[in-house]
Amino acid sequence: MQTSIKPGQIWLDTEGKRIQAHAGSIFYENDTFYWYGENKGKTTPGSGIWHWGVRCYSSKDLYNWQDEGVIIPPVENDPASSLHPTSYMDRPHIIFNKNTGKYICFLKIMEKDSTQTLTIMSADRLLGPYTMITTKYRPLNMSAGDFDLAVARDGKAYYYFERVHSELICADLTADYTGVTGYYSTHFPNLYPPYVREAPAYFTRKNLHYLVTSGTTSYNPNPSEVACSRTFHGPFEILGNPHVNDPTNTSFCSQVSSIFKHPKKKDLYIALADRWITDEEGMIPYNILSDAYDRYFNPDRQNEPVTFTGSTFNVNENTHKADYVWLPFRFDGKMAYLDWKDEWRIEDYD
Repeated sequence: MQTSIKPGQIWLDTEGKRIQAHAGSIFYENDTFYWYGENKGKTTPGSGIWHWGVRCYSSKDLYNWQDEGVIIPPVENDPASSLHPTSYMDRPHIIFNKNTGKYICFLKIMEKDSTQTLTIMSADRLLGPYTMITTKYRPLNMSAGDFDLAVARDGKAYYYFERVHSELICADLTADYTGVTGYYSTHFPNLYPPYVREAPAYFTRKNLHYLVTSGTTSYNPNPSEVACSRTFHGPFEILGNPHVNDPTNTSFCSQVSSIFKHPKKKDLYIALADRWITDEEGMIPYNILSDAYDRYFNPDRQNEPVTFTGSTFNVNENTHKADYVWLPFRFDGKMAYLDWKDEWRIEDYD
């Protein structure tokens, strides 16, 4: 039995198996926590397998997780499917629509031509089965990358996504949450990676709307950035890097995927992050990454040697054994900080 959270250490489920819920989120209902995410259990170097569906775990304490199985399975017999194991399916997010009674799941898909689209599914139960609503969906006719979903108190929903290698978009969802209305706003414009913001993670606190984002450096970690606004659509004020005393400048060697507000704690917000590349796999230091990107995208430096090739760096991506870095936020005025903790307990928070 686990009695604490130990960031960066191997996390096993109640059967003693490595938890496979990457780029994950937590859904809370009926006094139970559900942690779901990318199932990377078969994603090993040379396998050709990017994912094995979406896996979900349940817990009463956030420490000990029971495997509830693959709630969105891969489509093994159709290579053209967005859910085929070789398809670049990432970052599932599920929200519940109180008006329709449906659970809506968005999945980001990297297409073969490198454009990024959405697959949208629905279910009557959180644990499925899920049925396809649409695939190859281009919201606002944009290439749509990493994202998060947010539901307001009045039931209106919003979709934050990276317009690939350009800017961040906040788009209103339709009443049934299965598409966008056409109304949107733009934020954090940047010219090229690694400075373009991706992996938006949304939360709200004290009538402020927060976004935690990362730079674009593939699986290699980089400095996070936190920003806040008085409305869903901004304008957002950039507050800075939330990771305190991080000598590596890599968000403690992790990337935040979502923020979870504990429903029974007054002010406990937990950043869920992935350590995609473990230390023994030769993670590239951020200062080298940043300079390599600059040389690749800066016309004045493109004759200099660079290790960047296509869309990834030369590292041994072995994501089936990626670890998790969960940390509680500390607030000082508007600013949200993440301090490193080797171990921490939910019970220590009011």
